[in-house]
Amino acid sequence: MSWNSIADLVIQGGNAPVALAGAPMEAGSVTPGRCDLAPSVLRRVLRRFSTYDVETGEELDLRLLDAGDADVVGVMPADGFAPVMDIVRRCTIDHDLTLLVGGNNAVTRPAAHGLGVPLDRVGLITLDAHFDLRDTDQGLLNGNPIRALLEDGLPGANICQVGLAPFANTAKMHADAAAAGIGVWTIADCREQGVVPILKQALARIDQAEAVMIDFDIDVIDRAQCPGAPGARPGGMPVTMFFEAARFLASQPKVKLVDLTEFDPSLDVSDITALTAGRWVCEVLAGFSAR
Repeated sequence: MSWNSIADLVIQGGNAPVALAGAPMEAGSVTPGRCDLAPSVLRRVLRRFSTYDVETGEELDLRLLDAGDADVVGVMPADGFAPVMDIVRRCTIDHDLTLLVGGNNAVTRPAAHGLGVPLDRVGLITLDAHFDLRDTDQGLLNGNPIRALLEDGLPGANICQVGLAPFANTAKMHADAAAAGIGVWTIADCREQGVVPILKQALARIDQAEAVMIDFDIDVIDRAQCPGAPGARPGGMPVTMFFEAARFLASQPKVKLVDLTEFDPSLDVSDITALTAGRWVCEVLAGFSAR
């Protein structure tokens, strides 16, 4: 009996509704590591997932174009802006959905610019333990892409942040988010209300956006379930909730771009985080197939 894997859906050229691109940026990380290894590890792990979802009885039947990687290894975020923006722009022109695999969270800023619409018509939802609102006076880092996007002109009202963790942020960041008009939901909110109801509220807040980007910072997941994420904390989002969010958000027609950031394979244990990243791809493809 044949085994059809997610890797079998990947093509190197031709037409496909979905594109996969890598952005192996590690420089500029607050906690140095090897997030640059993530795109290649993710591609390899896709062969370990089948195309069949036993829970829904659905078989994934679509093509996923591998658009390669942006040339950002060893490059600081300011210098890596153009390569990441360019690869995202090329993908979003030709594909209905683009999956961008970082790399650290600094890739989110150029990716948002790569959507090809003015920033005031971009909507951004982050699943992240952190506000990513560190000041930019010391340069661009993986800890300040949201601050940088605000300074670029992305309205705070167009941003929603979901899964924020206690004892992982500062009072100033929280106050700055509120002052900017950013929608904020903590991990406790996610547990109490459910992640899909919260995401529906977030989408309603940014309904005016022409194109929506989702930043899946993998450190939103509970550290015990995601050892290969340097910023993950105990008490974070259950991995099943993360997958539920991925499938739901990918089913939304306005979502044109999703990124996965802060996966550091050098910290992983027994492929737990690699398999989590691979399952994220499966959930995104399943959500997209339901459009």
